[in-house]
Parts: sequence; C-alpha cells; structure tokens
Amino acid sequence: MDMGRERLTRGLLLRLGVLLTAVCVCVHVYLETSWWGAPAPSGHPTQSSQNWHQQSRTKLEAEEQERSVKRRISYVRTLKKDSQGGRKRDKDSEEPSPPCFTPLRPHRKTPRWHIDLEPWAAESHSLEEEAKRFLNYITTPQVSCGSLAEGEAAQEETKGGWAACLDPKYSLTHKIQGKHCRMYSFGLGVDDRSLERSLARAGCEVHCFDPSLKQPHLQQAEMWLHRLSVDWRDPNPAIVAQRQYANTKKLATILNDFGHRQVDVLKADMESAEWKILENLVLEGVLDSVGQLLLEVHLHWAGFEVGGDDPSVVRYWFSLLKELEHANFRLFHVHSDPAKPHLFLHQNVLNASSAYTLSWVNTEWKP
Repeated sequence: MDMGRERLTRGLLLRLGVLLTAVCVCVHVYLETSWWGAPAPSGHPTQSSQNWHQQSRTKLEAEEQERSVKRRISYVRTLKKDSQGGRKRDKDSEEPSPPCFTPLRPHRKTPRWHIDLEPWAAESHSLEEEAKRFLNYITTPQVSCGSLAEGEAAQEETKGGWAACLDPKYSLTHKIQGKHCRMYSFGLGVDDRSLERSLARAGCEVHCFDPSLKQPHLQQAEMWLHRLSVDWRDPNPAIVAQRQYANTKKLATILNDFGHRQVDVLKADMESAEWKILENLVLEGVLDSVGQLLLEVHLHWAGFEVGGDDPSVVRYWFSLLKELEHANFRLFHVHSDPAKPHLFLHQNVLNASSAYTLSWVNTEWKP
C-alpha cells in the first residue's frame, strides 16, 4: 500500500515538472517574439539597430551641412554690412585710409574668345579705303552733349582734349549731385589731371593709377593715387615677385580688388596699349560697368601685340570701335592735337594725326 502511494506521488511530481518546463518554454518564446525589434546590447548590434544608427548619422550630417550654409550666408552678409560701414567711417574720419574694400565676386558675362571683325571697307582691301572709313568714323560724333566737363588744359592747342559729358539726359550729372560719382584715371608718369581735379572738386571719388609711384596708396588733395596700372591680362605671379614696384592688372581684377562694381568715368592714356586693353574690356563684358569712356588712341603704329598688314590693322581698329557701338556707347567728343605729327602707320595717309582723344557715353547706363 505504501509502495503504490509513493509511485503515485512520484508520477504527480514528474507531470508537474513537465508542465512547469512547458510553461517556461512558452514564456521564453513569447518574450523573444515580442522584443525582437528592440535594440540589442552594444556588444551585439542587430541589423535593425545598424539601420537606425545609419539613418540617425545621415540626418545629423544633413542638419550640420544646412547650419554650415546658413553660417556662410550670414558671414557674407556681415562682410557687406562691414564694408558699407567702413566706407562711411573713412569719409568721416580725420586721417585718410586706403579705400581697400571687401573684394566682390565677379559678376561678368561669359568671356568671348575674339571680337567680331567688320567686313572690309572695299573689295580691294586697300589701306586707303580702310583708313578713310576709320578716320571718318572717329571724327564724326554720334550724339550731342549739351554740357562738357573739360580740364583746364582743354583750350590749349598743344595738349588737352579730355572731356566728360554733363548733359542731364545722361546719368553723370545726377551721380555728381548725389555724391555717388566715381572716376578711374589711368596714365603713365606725369599727365594732365585737370579733369580729375575738376570732377573731384565737384564731389566725385577719383582714383588715379600710376605704376611709377613709390607708395602703394597715397591721398593727394581730393584724389587717391595708386601704384597700379591697367593691362589686357593679369601678370604672371613669378614675374610680379621679381619686381618691386611695377604692378598691372586687368580692369575687371582691379574693380574686384577695390570692391567697385561700376565706374562712371574711365579715362585712359596708355601709349599704344589701348587697343589690346579695349579688346579685353569687350571680350570680358566689362564695358557694362563703365558709364563714360575717355580714350586717347595712337595711330602712328599698330600698337602692342597687334599684328597683320596695315589694312588688316585698320580693320581691327575699326571693328573694336564698332564693338563699343554694339555695347551702347556713342561718340560725343573728338579732339586731335595739332602739335602731334601726321603719321598713320608710319606714313602720311589722308593727313591724319597720329593721336586722337575720343569720348564715348554709355547711353544705356543704369547705375
């Protein structure tokens, strides 16, 4: 009897153990199934946790890039405000400081590779026909100017002829009245600066560029003087390093370095470099930044780096001036110095002078 009771007890305990084991297994399976998507411990990452971390890193990187762009935009805006404030402080301060403003990002048109040559003046391609067309073009004003701003030497027969247009139908006189006028004057050595002084006294911001100066920047009376000159190309850095004083740059580079977008009056007497400089202004679209162009042209030889036979040279000159016309410039003043020799490409052609001072106004100038 005792033996049977003991067997029964053992059987019940065995069944109870099997039942408890089954319950534990079910609970374990349930827990594993319910928490399968949860992140695993750091020592054993699952595929789901890896994807989650990757998405988080991508989102953080995108947010950081957006913040970086906003910081750069804010920095550029701060620079512009500082440069404007700096210009105002310079005018109000007692001691002058060089007008080295924040350089601007160039906003020029897409550069061209060559100018468009005009058709030949005649089928013969002769020098006389080309010269006749060219000389007639530069001695015939295209628009009238009711009021001229001339230098003190303009009435002298041996020198002068520089003149800017103050006609109210153009913008220069309004810019002077609003104290927003700017003039660039390029020359070599001592030159007639009476027009510059006249415009400076009227309220223009005048910058004279002369590579022979010993100081980089100098304020003289109402004008700024800079040891710099304009060229049709920027210098080779290796050559610049060997020179102590000489410094030449393209007009687009000078404008950008000084933080200027526009020049109301551009005067240049470059001693036969004017043709290649003018070509550079045309090809790079810099003429859009110029209100009036006062230029002395030299005709006794082709000019620096201008090649070809004589008829081709004159055709090239004429084509450059027609490019000015295409850029909305119109000739309003012409002056020839009677003291200059009558030489046209080393010979006497139609009794032409060897130098003419020409003045153009941009009829579409919108400062």
